[in-house]
Amino acid sequence: MSAVRPVGTLRIPARIRRRGKGDGGYLATAFALAALVAMPFVALVWLALSGSSSNWSHLATTILPEASIVTAQLMLGVALVTGTVGAVTAWLVASFEFPGRRFFSWALVLPLAVPTYIAAYCFVEFLHFAGPVQSAIRAVFGYKSSRDYWFPEIRSLPGAVLILSSVLYPYVYLTVRMVFLMQGRKAAEVARTLGASQAAIFAKILLPLARPAIAVGVTLALMEAVNDIGAVEFLGVRTLTFAIYSTWLNRGDLYGATQIALLMLAVILVLVAVERLARRRQRFTLGRADRPQPGSERLTGGKAALASLACAMPIILGFAIPFLVLGDYAVRRLDQLADPQLWRALRHTVALASITSLATVLAGFMLAYGVRLTGSRRLVLMTRLAVIGYAVPGTVLAIGILIPLAGLDNFVDAHMRAGFDVSTGLVLSGSGFAIVYAGFVRFMAMGHGSLESGFAKVSPHLDMASRTLGRTPGATLLEVLLPLMRPALLTAFLLVFVEASKELSATILLRPFDFETLATFVYAQTSRSAFEDGAVAALLIVLVGILPVAILNRSILAETTRS
Repeated sequence: MSAVRPVGTLRIPARIRRRGKGDGGYLATAFALAALVAMPFVALVWLALSGSSSNWSHLATTILPEASIVTAQLMLGVALVTGTVGAVTAWLVASFEFPGRRFFSWALVLPLAVPTYIAAYCFVEFLHFAGPVQSAIRAVFGYKSSRDYWFPEIRSLPGAVLILSSVLYPYVYLTVRMVFLMQGRKAAEVARTLGASQAAIFAKILLPLARPAIAVGVTLALMEAVNDIGAVEFLGVRTLTFAIYSTWLNRGDLYGATQIALLMLAVILVLVAVERLARRRQRFTLGRADRPQPGSERLTGGKAALASLACAMPIILGFAIPFLVLGDYAVRRLDQLADPQLWRALRHTVALASITSLATVLAGFMLAYGVRLTGSRRLVLMTRLAVIGYAVPGTVLAIGILIPLAGLDNFVDAHMRAGFDVSTGLVLSGSGFAIVYAGFVRFMAMGHGSLESGFAKVSPHLDMASRTLGRTPGATLLEVLLPLMRPALLTAFLLVFVEASKELSATILLRPFDFETLATFVYAQTSRSAFEDGAVAALLIVLVGILPVAILNRSILAETTRS
């Protein structure tokens, strides 16, 4: 039996406990990692409370109320849309056979490769007055100008909800599909024998069973929506994240930005606590299925057409439209393939994402294995502290990271000047280290959650058997556990790699001078109202993400099938 648990919750495994000297090293490691994660938040609190903003009264009366309401509305809309689309498509793919089901089962994950800000740029290009949709409307109906007909404004709050949801619903789809596949057909078959319709089975049996998985997926989607800065700025939606960015860079008010960031951090942590509290009594276990057999009922006629359409629309909105727009613009800008800045940005993106993924997976593996080996409750507590970073928007995190790193750089530089007449410069805050650090803090929960789930599928009796045969913990890890953990390690690496390669909000604030990633390259071009000039770079971001997303989807599906 294995449990489906939300990201960030920890369970002490079956007892392989070795109390005593073994706990000390793992506790020290966990404490160091927790301290690394906590340092930006401590710096944020210290800066917010130690200074005063001359604009605070203006921020509190004009900026914050509107930004808070807009942020709440955006989160509510994204939660409803991603939850509905993810759960319905997962149910259709896992429970029915209809034309295109095999294609949809993996293609529904593709929007995960499209960053939110790139989706926003593409939707605006696709739907604006000179775009193909409105051009076709005018051609068909003979309209001459935009005054002759009504067309919804994509640069709006509803537009932001649609765009963000179209690329974030795979978080819900992946988690819910896993539940629907693993639970087998027994509950549905029993309900069918009692005369229940498929709609009633979905509403009264499957949805309640999948509620924890839906909550996990929606929470991940909301964290990404709140983290976004590129899309909301481009769409004119003034969220709290944009207020932080604008207050710091446009108004030059660092203290005001940190105070807004602290308020936003408190709200997000309260929401996470409420979400966990609401599900604390839920216990959801999945029996081992005979073999998951999706498509147990064949749909025909109108039902089959509706199922295919319901699965095709999210792919069209979240992947096909951005990909076609980017491809069209990229073909017109093929000369940019000779631009050395573009390839330098690609190298920076791959290098930073790879280093971040390796560091995050290594740290997450040490924490998960330490909890498995020792069962220490103190280690569990430290691990919980080490994985809180995902709930924090990158803009907030960037402020908390920049201050202590800059202070440490200045401290070292001053002492090197005084002692050796050598200037070290900004070694930490003026290099890619700050970006890797931000990614490490933000994505630790993602890497650790995958590895913890992987360890949960490996019976603790294997550790015990290996130890009774004379193997040391290190030999057991290398010879027994690591081979079994390869799928979980790959999943964790790919999850972090995909997210790190798309990261914009922290990167744009922490990058050194004249240091571009593909994300900042696209953002810079779009800021100059020249999105076409960034189309090749945007397409490269999507292409860099497609292969890891495809491998990730296949790995998760294979693990689900074996469970």
